[in-house]
Amino acid sequence: MTSKKQLKARIRERMAKTGESYTTARTHLLGKAETHADGGWRFVGGHHPSSAAITAILANQGVAISEPLVFLAGGGIGAGYILWEFQHDQTRHVTLGFRNQWQYYNRWMDKTLTRLGVPYEEHTTGGARGASDRLAEELDAGRPCVILPDRYHIGYWRLPAALDGHGGHPVVAYRRDENGVYIDDRGQATLLVPRDRVDAARARVGSYKNVTHVLGDTVLDEAALASAAREGLRDCAGHLSAASDSFSLPAWRKWARLLTDTRNAKAWPKVFADGRGLAGALLSVWEGVEPVGMDGGNLRDLFAGSLDEAADLVGEPRLSGLAGRFREIHAMWHDLAEAALPASVPEFARARELTAAIRESVLAEGSAGGAQAAAAGEELWRLRAQADRSAPAGDLAGLFAELGTRVGAIYQAESAAIAELAALVR
Repeated sequence: MTSKKQLKARIRERMAKTGESYTTARTHLLGKAETHADGGWRFVGGHHPSSAAITAILANQGVAISEPLVFLAGGGIGAGYILWEFQHDQTRHVTLGFRNQWQYYNRWMDKTLTRLGVPYEEHTTGGARGASDRLAEELDAGRPCVILPDRYHIGYWRLPAALDGHGGHPVVAYRRDENGVYIDDRGQATLLVPRDRVDAARARVGSYKNVTHVLGDTVLDEAALASAAREGLRDCAGHLSAASDSFSLPAWRKWARLLTDTRNAKAWPKVFADGRGLAGALLSVWEGVEPVGMDGGNLRDLFAGSLDEAADLVGEPRLSGLAGRFREIHAMWHDLAEAALPASVPEFARARELTAAIRESVLAEGSAGGAQAAAAGEELWRLRAQADRSAPAGDLAGLFAELGTRVGAIYQAESAAIAELAALVR
């Protein structure tokens, strides 16, 4: 019989090797999903933070809806690329936007809930004390809340102080007591965070300071879900057919060009001329693309599930064929991540292992896995800092050319798939 320790090791090994999420890796190994509860709260897991948070609350209300349908109601997938250069510590970070309106959290939440017909209240209390009291009031009344804490301040992701204020993702606060606030972040175990830490995390980022969404009791029928699916499909097709090279598919074309351009100030051959900061940038690409990271990955697999469900709801069987194409595109993103951060490089392999260890500890054990997550986090960020101070070995020009070719191929594949989607939902 496999011990719990052996199972954890096998799950982490698979996550590091394949880039899969904890849930997917565990299911592949055991052949079944794991479900747990904390009192009256049932953990349902999840893929993408925003859609998973809504799905979790609706599931605990007894509403039968899947995360792929919630994700689709919000407009499905998106596109976006930003290369950040931080002068204070000479690091570089790549942000990849994979969800519709990934840069506007409140807008996405509002339209998703509205399309689904879910009643909700949005609170943006300015003062920390008022925001804390309002959250306590909602939780004491038995109303779970979607909140958006800064990842560094919330603590359990074990980030370094250099990432203070760099943002976070939505989670569900589902109850509280004298020990703190109980958080569901797509896992299967309780995350208990002291109230003052939750307050600080919610107040840290000005653009969504103290934002809270409280969902009311909901009843959804097939007609409502079909309507939400149609609107989401049209939104996705329209959004990704736009010409913007910042927030639509042309962002991938821009990134492909910047990987080999020798003149643009933001081109990779110029930014990484001495190789410093490149390791961190490549790690951020891998973390952003693969579900083993904190944001759910490239989401093309989740969208494929959306299309499969929508095919029946809206009576368009050709959407299932398109779902298969997006699974192929998901595989193209995986291959890109593998090229960016190959496990054949010892430092990269270890960084992947440590990233998987943190994720598995957080999702499988919650607060009980805090010590293991802390040890992995300390080693991970020490390794990243060391790797950032020198250029990765090998032919950087060749690496950039390969990544550029892969990103360009993804741009062509997604453009063709979205054109097909637009024709189906016209």
